[in-house]
Amino acid sequence: MSGALACPVPLGAGDRVLLAHGGGGRLMRDLIEQELLPVLRSPELEPLADGAVLDVPPGRLAFTTDGFVVHPLFFPGGDIGTVAVNGTVNDLAMCGAEPLYLSLGLILEEGLPIADLRRVLASVASAARAAKVRIVTGDTKVVEHGKGDGIFIHTTGIGVVRATAPLGADRVRAGDAVLVSGTIGQHGVAVMAVRDGLAFAKPIASDCAPVADAVLALLAAGVRLHCLRDPTRGGVASTLNEIAAQARLEVEIQEEALPVTPEVAGACEVLGLDPLYVACEGRFLAFVAPEDADRALALLRSRPDGRDAARIAVVKPSGAGLVTLRTRIGGVRVVDLLSGEQLPRIC
Repeated sequence: MSGALACPVPLGAGDRVLLAHGGGGRLMRDLIEQELLPVLRSPELEPLADGAVLDVPPGRLAFTTDGFVVHPLFFPGGDIGTVAVNGTVNDLAMCGAEPLYLSLGLILEEGLPIADLRRVLASVASAARAAKVRIVTGDTKVVEHGKGDGIFIHTTGIGVVRATAPLGADRVRAGDAVLVSGTIGQHGVAVMAVRDGLAFAKPIASDCAPVADAVLALLAAGVRLHCLRDPTRGGVASTLNEIAAQARLEVEIQEEALPVTPEVAGACEVLGLDPLYVACEGRFLAFVAPEDADRALALLRSRPDGRDAARIAVVKPSGAGLVTLRTRIGGVRVVDLLSGEQLPRIC
């Protein structure tokens, strides 16, 4: 985990990150050995080399990379470290892959409390254990005060593909059922509530969590999955619009089937948000062959992390590439892509 970080040694919880004018050296190594290695330790990371040599199972590899700029850094149900790990392993899962390894890049702002860094690192380590992945390489840099917003994280993930058939929007077919693995909108609302200093009668926690085990269970059961996608930025509505446009088919959502908790529905009403457009960080959408839809839904609901899974939409044989919503009273309206960002800086 090379970098350019200089701090007082030994470090205390009240210390802050300082900008290094030359980088590296004893202070940098002390910080890595005191703060990063004890929390993120793995056999591949231990040598502190510039890269990692990895053992991988036979087969095709999935590879993804992502940056995380969450503000605020901490929120109910997680923090930027939790989102960074789960966001990346979930992207691998959407490829039908079993996540194996992650890299971790930290960009720290001068003046960041060491206590905050420790808290984020602990979340990274905990999330990696839950997702069954190892941090195998990384990098640390510091930017001047006022130019980094505390912490930015960049992660890259590698996994081995377990899906035996291709997954993607081009595989979606008319008649496919669209399942969502749990309630929607919790992550975006949790972040927005903290950012705006809002308090609700019942606190709303982020849904941030790894989804690979659920995906691998569907694959192991032989469920015919055509497309997988996690509804992060832009939520369910934006994700379905992207898939419908690529597939050149229509996706019709059933409003009464959408799994939205009363707390999230109420918060969205107060904040002027539509839950369909609010990001999730621990949910996925699955386009499933109609013959397998009931079995897939039952399998998801049998798991603790999928008890609120629902069948929310069907793919219709239209070349319009639209997403529509059939309301509770039987009307139909178009669900458009947003022209701008509904929620800034949530992942």
